[in-house]
Amino acid sequence: MRADAQRNAEKLRTAAAELFRERGLQAPLKEIARRAGVSHGTLYNLFGTREALIDEVVADLAADRLDEAAQQALARDDAWDGFTYYIETVCELQVTDPAISDVVTGRYPDAQRLMAVCERSHAAATRIIERAQRAGALRPDFTREDLLFIFGTNALLSRAAKDTAPDAWRRGVAFMLDGLRAEAAHPLPTAPLTAQQLYAVMGNLAGAP
Repeated sequence: MRADAQRNAEKLRTAAAELFRERGLQAPLKEIARRAGVSHGTLYNLFGTREALIDEVVADLAADRLDEAAQQALARDDAWDGFTYYIETVCELQVTDPAISDVVTGRYPDAQRLMAVCERSHAAATRIIERAQRAGALRPDFTREDLLFIFGTNALLSRAAKDTAPDAWRRGVAFMLDGLRAEAAHPLPTAPLTAQQLYAVMGNLAGAP
């Protein structure tokens, strides 16, 4: 790659990282190019697709943050404490970094590196859930899909409230966690979402085509 192309690519990476963190992974590519001071065509010539740009600038950062949340949760001696830590930490990441929300819900399946991060995060979430259930602390009918549905709704509500009540998500998460304790469980009126249903719902909520 020529020196000028390398400089443009680095400027695009920096601009993309900033805008993805501000607006999520759906941030307009034209705005990324404008912030980087290059043409829209230059962005496509260097990266080709939105997914390639996402993989370039988001995958490693998302992996570091989500892996750390899961590791810290699983390291807690108390399984319920680890479960609540994980939910609270990921929800807070969604508030402070909207791109994380798109990673957790797997909104961009063609971003291969990002999807690997997403799948690893989901596998860790399953271990955290099952550990809390084995300890008798978490209601036994709670599923990974239920957790991802919670993350999806938290992402939308926290974004809507960020300017008027930026900490409102904490109250909602606290109510939700109290309802997930095993001793609070009552029979549920419907089955959990399947993985396919979950991704369809998350795509609709996020405005995906």
